[in-house]
Amino acid sequence: MAAPRPWTTRLRDATLSAGVWTLARLMRLQPPRFASWAGGFWARKIGPRTSIHRIALRNLRLAYPEKTEAEREAIAIGMWDNLGRMGGEFVHLDRIWQYNMWEPAKSRIETTGVSNFVAMRIDGKPALVFTAHLANWELPAIAAAAQGLDSAVLFRAPDNSFLADLLFEARSRVMGNLVAASHVAVFELAAVLDQGKHLGILVDQARRGGPTVQFFGQPCSANPTIARLARLYECPVHGVRVIRLPEGRFRIQCTPALDLPRDAKGKIDVDGAMQMITSVVEGWVREYPDQWTWFYKRWRM
Repeated sequence: MAAPRPWTTRLRDATLSAGVWTLARLMRLQPPRFASWAGGFWARKIGPRTSIHRIALRNLRLAYPEKTEAEREAIAIGMWDNLGRMGGEFVHLDRIWQYNMWEPAKSRIETTGVSNFVAMRIDGKPALVFTAHLANWELPAIAAAAQGLDSAVLFRAPDNSFLADLLFEARSRVMGNLVAASHVAVFELAAVLDQGKHLGILVDQARRGGPTVQFFGQPCSANPTIARLARLYECPVHGVRVIRLPEGRFRIQCTPALDLPRDAKGKIDVDGAMQMITSVVEGWVREYPDQWTWFYKRWRM
């Protein structure tokens, strides 16, 4: 039986929960675009004053030693703007999807790589889809559900039970099956693929004990779950990313299936696959560095 949490922790969680609930209610009353702007405005004001900002700058020094401190600071400020905007958008997940492939100029969402997405939907096979904490990373799962792709999403619930329930409720309204990361999640993930569904996984965080990969020229650990599933099921692996555009718009891009490296026996090489996937994510981040979440302890070995 787990030991009870200290009263200070319970008080902190209760205070945070009350604050988030109140803020979410207020933001919900605003139009999505205004909520996004307001979230970005306040995040730019508050974020740089936190210890998290120092972690982001430290990571930026590792990733971009050639940049000046002012350039790295600008990227970090952009990161806060993106995170704040995502917070404002989160309370509108059921309203944010606005896509018309016949009139893209009038849509909030535009897409590239549509043929890759269509191929996944009609080929009758399960597929693995990786994404990263870029722009609004909730959108790929919303897009899949909106376009009729039978899918599931692996997610990590926060320790705060109120926040976990809030996130689950918001996501469950607009996404496919939700699989919480846990020691038994592998069985649920296997069931998803056995049923021929498509599984989305965020792949840009460290995993202690995972394979070592190079990310921005620095060694770090990777979570090998997606590569292990690809090796076991021999199913296609696609990358999907979101790019934040001006005026509250987004672009969603889907890559062709990756030609993952294989070992001498012809099986997918897990370490090599994770390096390839990590390199794809690095390319995404380099293109829009201010839209990635730089405070993750990515280079912790």
